[in-house]
Amino acid sequence: MNIEELAINNAEIIISGFKTFNEKFKEITRRAKNRFETRNTYGFYNDANERLDLYTQSVMQIVKQLKENLSENTEKKEIWVNIKKNYTKIISKRGDLEIAETFFNSITRKIFTTTGVDPDIEYVASDFETFPPPSEKPIYYTYKVSDLVSTIKEILGGYNFNIYYEDVLLDSKLIAEKITQEVGYYAPKIEVLKSIFYRNKKAYIIGRICYEYTYVPLAIVLLNKEGGMIVDAALLTQNEISIVFSFTRSYFHVEVERPQEMVSFLKSIMPLKPVAELYISIGFNKHGKTELYRDLLDHLERSSDKFEFAKGKKGMVMSVFTLPSYDVVFKIIKDKPEFPKKSTRQDVIDKYNLVFTHDRAGRLVDAQEFEHLEFEKSRFSEDLLAELLKVAAKTVFIEGENVVIKHLYTERKLIPLNIFIKEMPLVLATEAIQDYGNAIKDLVAANIFPGDILLKNFGVTRHGRVIFYDYDELCLITECNFRAIPPARNYYDELDSEPWFHVGENDIFPEEFKSFIDLEGELREVLLKLHGDLFNVKFWLDLQNRIKAGEVLDIFPYKGSQRFVRENIK
Repeated sequence: MNIEELAINNAEIIISGFKTFNEKFKEITRRAKNRFETRNTYGFYNDANERLDLYTQSVMQIVKQLKENLSENTEKKEIWVNIKKNYTKIISKRGDLEIAETFFNSITRKIFTTTGVDPDIEYVASDFETFPPPSEKPIYYTYKVSDLVSTIKEILGGYNFNIYYEDVLLDSKLIAEKITQEVGYYAPKIEVLKSIFYRNKKAYIIGRICYEYTYVPLAIVLLNKEGGMIVDAALLTQNEISIVFSFTRSYFHVEVERPQEMVSFLKSIMPLKPVAELYISIGFNKHGKTELYRDLLDHLERSSDKFEFAKGKKGMVMSVFTLPSYDVVFKIIKDKPEFPKKSTRQDVIDKYNLVFTHDRAGRLVDAQEFEHLEFEKSRFSEDLLAELLKVAAKTVFIEGENVVIKHLYTERKLIPLNIFIKEMPLVLATEAIQDYGNAIKDLVAANIFPGDILLKNFGVTRHGRVIFYDYDELCLITECNFRAIPPARNYYDELDSEPWFHVGENDIFPEEFKSFIDLEGELREVLLKLHGDLFNVKFWLDLQNRIKAGEVLDIFPYKGSQRFVRENIK
């Protein structure tokens, strides 16, 4: 078999593997409708984990097949240049060609463990200047608005659920009233995506209210209650819907034939949301990582500032740095944690994997993992590079005029909470501390104990939401042993620097949390007043018992004030 025949044969192996992966991905995704209709939230969680594992399993299976097929030619670049050329021809008419490109990259990087990028055997930028033309049928329904309540009722009835609305007319009135109050003027049409977005207990109809020169976002949130399906909320601002699609939340299960078209629609109602995050939010996390990397390379070309230490107190387990002009931080595991931390490298990786597969409850950053990156040495500040080479020598090294990083995580840049409350006006600092307590409670509801609740381990988003991002001591609530501090036996016990009682490995004493939180004055009083239950062992034990009993606690990606009060409308 000559090189061309070998290239065609193996390109067909890859596209066949991609099609198999794609069909299985869609099959798992389609289950979400039934999970919602039957209120099977644990089934949804199992599907989510199965779908997250599917990509790596599929890639490794194809890599194994290619190695067997290519044998001694497996790492011959000349053959792979031709494989890529033939693969590009095969995918050129696909509506998901960008996902197919990323799939090819995942395979070549497993085979070659390329440092940096190699455009000859991977798609650094897309090889296609334009996508295939849009599908003949649009991915959304269009409704001309005459009577708003009737139009909303038609929208709600346009999806083929196997359950009924508790009161569809009431829901329509609630939505119409909110649109009238918040938007306030007539819109000629409303467009809603044909696919429903599912996550945990909720389903979302995502659309846009169309005016002559602008769009108003529309997200209709559905809950399946014992008495039937209801609309819980309608979200009508970019900020509200952006939070629903946040990088701190688990991925939606939504049927997608042409990902680029759906991302384009979503971008029209969330223009500030990075394209990478939109791909990730609809389940294409690997391609989202590709988009992030392409955007980073493009930004490096267009900028001249240097990587420097991230704002905030230096970590004991990870070195964190950033590019001042770029909205991302880079985190590298140190070779050895600083005292008193004991986390091993594998411990940290395991924590990140836990976050990746767990419900993030809108309070945990979705980190992207990269390997074998290469940057120009001149782009690093001297003190940062010196520290990386000192504390992470197993991961970071110099090769010619470049810095090679074998492994790192990227996360969205946040303002550390301890800095935020010092730099911002009191009213914003107060709101942040209120949400700090909410963040801990949301994490608990999702069966997550942060481990280290110091303010420096939390950050604040552009929406003012408080997010946890330090994972080295994170664990499941169900693994913790929450205890009250036993009474002192005598006066000398209280003076002793060592506890007068035995402390087990997983023992946690909520009463001690007050001493860990560096807050003074009004901000401390706010926390104690609104979230004083966090310092009481009963709060933790009650929630732990509910979780152990199998209860799935509600966590809403919007404020309680945004939920409809149904009895107010007749």
